[in-house]
Amino acid sequence: MIYKIPDKKRAIDLVKSAKEDIAYTLGLTISEASANTIVRNIYESFRMLGESLLIAKGIKETDHVASINELLKLNVETSRPKYTIENLRKLRHSINYYGYKANSEEAKDAVSIAKSCFNQLFNEINKMINK
Repeated sequence: MIYKIPDKKRAIDLVKSAKEDIAYTLGLTISEASANTIVRNIYESFRMLGESLLIAKGIKETDHVASINELLKLNVETSRPKYTIENLRKLRHSINYYGYKANSEEAKDAVSIAKSCFNQLFNEINKMINK
């Protein structure tokens, strides 16, 4: 990891952007055609939350795993286990780098993960950054 000066403003902007992106994505109609976009966008919104924590701490992320691990470390109650976000990371990786085509069931699961975990993580991170 690379340490630098914490950037609270950038962290706040990233959290806001993640919230806007997830709201838009959850409004999309799930279909075979939209599945990849939905999975990617939901994953990216979670990654942005994790990155915002790193930025607020003055840590430059070297890969997506670091961002996701920041989320998994949080002591936040969610209705689905937080580690399911790691499944999204792997699915998104397959889509982006191996040409995998997500199906509508995988998109529905991604939406379920988002609805079960995103707001709780968002609220906690928002509090932490705005201290």
